[in-house]
Amino acid sequence: MLRPTIQWLVVPALVCSAMPVHAVVYLTVEQAQVAIFPNKKLTSADVALTPEQRKAIAKASDVRVRNLELKIWRVEGGGWFILDEVIGKHEFITYAVGLTEDGAVKQIEVMDYRETYGGQVRDEKWRAQFTGKKHGAKLKLDDDIQNISGATLSSRHIADGVRRLLATYELVLKK
Repeated sequence: MLRPTIQWLVVPALVCSAMPVHAVVYLTVEQAQVAIFPNKKLTSADVALTPEQRKAIAKASDVRVRNLELKIWRVEGGGWFILDEVIGKHEFITYAVGLTEDGAVKQIEVMDYRETYGGQVRDEKWRAQFTGKKHGAKLKLDDDIQNISGATLSSRHIADGVRRLLATYELVLKK
């Protein structure tokens, strides 16, 4: 017979080990770069945000800035490739945003999706809603971005993340 304190640990351990885990890596950084900017040379241009920049971006986008270190590449001939992560419902979603020289969204690629449900955010038609959007666009679900039933939080958080990155371009990269 198990000791009483161990008994209480066995059941949660069994439940947790039976929970479905779903993580799919769709694209590496290099593959996403080629998908968004084929035949272009990209040069690392990582950015460390200052506390002032962090506050300004959060205010301009109405989205909290979690990371002060941004993984960014400058695109030959103009444009930016930005690697980002947002939380889905419970897990992180890694995605990349390509911006044109004037800061408009060129393309979005979902690279790593760890949630059990909601992978429809990888759908090309859904991602295409962001194309051409610039800083100042609402990027709100059920307004200028369609929601995906069953992927509401993933949809909302990707839209928020793109809005934050567009504010980052406007306030930090554009200069």
